[in-house]
Amino acid sequence: MAALMTVRGSFPFIRRLVSVQHLRKWCSSSRVQKAPVVRTPHSYPISGFNQHRFFRTSYAAAGPILQFKLSDIGEGIMEVTVKEWYVKEGDRVSQFDSICEVQSDKASVTITSRYDGVIRKLYYDIDSIALVGMPLVDIETDGGQAPEEDVMETPAVSQEEHTHQEIKGHKTQATPAVRRLAMENNIKLSEVVGTGKDGRILKEDILNFIARQTGAILPPSPFHEIQPPPPAPAAPVAKPKEMSPSPSIPAPIAPRPVFTGKDHTEPLKGFHKAMVKTMTAALKIPHFGYKDEVDLTRLVRLRSELKGASESRGVKLSYMPFFIKAASLGLLHFPILNASVDEACQNITYKAAHNIGLAMDTTQGLLVPNVKNVQMLSVFEIAVELNRLQSLGASGQLGTADLTGGTFTLSNIGSIGGTYAKPVILPPEVAIGALGKLQVLPRFNANDEVVKAHIMNVSWSADHRIIDGATMCRFSNLWKSYLENPGSMVLDLK
Repeated sequence: MAALMTVRGSFPFIRRLVSVQHLRKWCSSSRVQKAPVVRTPHSYPISGFNQHRFFRTSYAAAGPILQFKLSDIGEGIMEVTVKEWYVKEGDRVSQFDSICEVQSDKASVTITSRYDGVIRKLYYDIDSIALVGMPLVDIETDGGQAPEEDVMETPAVSQEEHTHQEIKGHKTQATPAVRRLAMENNIKLSEVVGTGKDGRILKEDILNFIARQTGAILPPSPFHEIQPPPPAPAAPVAKPKEMSPSPSIPAPIAPRPVFTGKDHTEPLKGFHKAMVKTMTAALKIPHFGYKDEVDLTRLVRLRSELKGASESRGVKLSYMPFFIKAASLGLLHFPILNASVDEACQNITYKAAHNIGLAMDTTQGLLVPNVKNVQMLSVFEIAVELNRLQSLGASGQLGTADLTGGTFTLSNIGSIGGTYAKPVILPPEVAIGALGKLQVLPRFNANDEVVKAHIMNVSWSADHRIIDGATMCRFSNLWKSYLENPGSMVLDLK
């Protein structure tokens, strides 16, 4: 017989039990059951066979079951797709534990719990559409927790960016102390790359991020660049065999590949759905195209001289920081290219910040993160920010702050291949440029001599409702002059 049991019944009746045998018979009846929660214990001694045993009575009280609703994640998003559940029914969770990952048409979001308790119900299956304001899960909370009011805030001012919702593609792992340090310094955990086990964000990661934001020079850190796969080795050429006297056997004909799959239909979701929406709006814009070639011979030489110094600081220096900075210097002279128009095309808004986006091919599809306030950054600072965005893009952790607010875009399609393109404007922007691959081609110099030149083609598209061809041409010429004579950029750098 256990020393402690939970007993329901009238107290006088319990006191009248004088023998263990009677107690055993009574315990087998339906009035004895175990309760999940033990509160307000009362102990009563029972004598029998010259020994004392103590039995405890209690009241069974489970915590309330609360509906945890999907809060507003900003940007006018009203529905998301549930991509992954981190819990199942019956699992115990604590505050800040990850519950699920959802994906909107702009970014991925990890939803974390605001309660301590047990998951009692999941409202959605994988790849189902969840609506803002509707419940995600039911949580049986521990006693004393009251339901919280749903706060409908935008990410710009919401404190939930650091608590219950992290705009990122993976489960956020950080201790409360690290989260508090991030909140005190107004840092979004989605922008910090964790170096701990399984991507956990450490205190050192927050401090290093603060140092980078304040312009401090950090010790070198390895940067893993995504390298294209090496070319497949050429298959060895088989030597022709000598003809044998036996009759020749005709070589078997290779059978044609037969498509044996079945058609299937699936709904557009996430970033693909966002692309449909954006490109549909872009088709309403009358595009004006302009193309040219740029001689980057001097820039190639300059980058080779600065590459070592940049890598000694732990930053990979590509040509893109120069392209972005030259574009920003050009936008200072042609601010209409850094503007936006309303849907009715009745008003033009000239943007003060040069938030230049970079079209990026990621595992999640085409994403366009942007470098904020390029007009205030040096070439090296732009390279630092590009390294950060590329790391987040490779790991699927680009957040809403990185993907929104762009004012001008460059697409480095040449990193994959091709020379000229026809880029499509990303509304509400009014201009975009596509950069071709860098080629070594023969060109004539000033002395009519054939020399080796590093040539890159550029393709511009502009909103012809507010930008005329001459403006786009003059901007392109200025941008081209900065890159062909990179020393001239020094005169205009701030």
